[in-house]
Amino acid sequence: MKIYGLVQDSIVDGPGFRFGCFVQGCPHNCPGCHNPDSHDPAGGTEMSVEEVARELLKNPMTDGLTLSGGEPFAQPEDCLRLARIAHGHGLNVWSYSGWTFEYLRDQGTAAQRALLEELDVLVDGPFLLDQRTLALPWRGSRNQRVIDVPASLRAGEAVQRPDESM
Repeated sequence: MKIYGLVQDSIVDGPGFRFGCFVQGCPHNCPGCHNPDSHDPAGGTEMSVEEVARELLKNPMTDGLTLSGGEPFAQPEDCLRLARIAHGHGLNVWSYSGWTFEYLRDQGTAAQRALLEELDVLVDGPFLLDQRTLALPWRGSRNQRVIDVPASLRAGEAVQRPDESM
């Protein structure tokens, strides 16, 4: 697994104390991205999923795992394994993606769809500099949505969390 960085006790990547796993590599290259050094897939540090999971589980106060980046859906198999470990320990799992829910559901690879199905929340869509905001929770631009993934999969359409809608 290629890692850009790991953050214990993040309070900006979802509710509660979160373990942020920032993967390396992103095909979107959004202008104004807050992690531009995470774009190059050749960068970062190689870690096993088990090593990342050990870091995730070190703090008993952790509420959840947030997959960010880079682009987690560019490493769907490893992110899926990590998400399953997190769920197995009672943690919720959020992910950020430059792709939309609809794209991942309808056009994603089998591994990307499996990762999507393992999430509790997806913050979707590319960061758009002209829609940048600091006023909305958990996202960087107004086009991004905070999606309740299980409810969305049941409904067959993206269902935004009611407390997070624009």
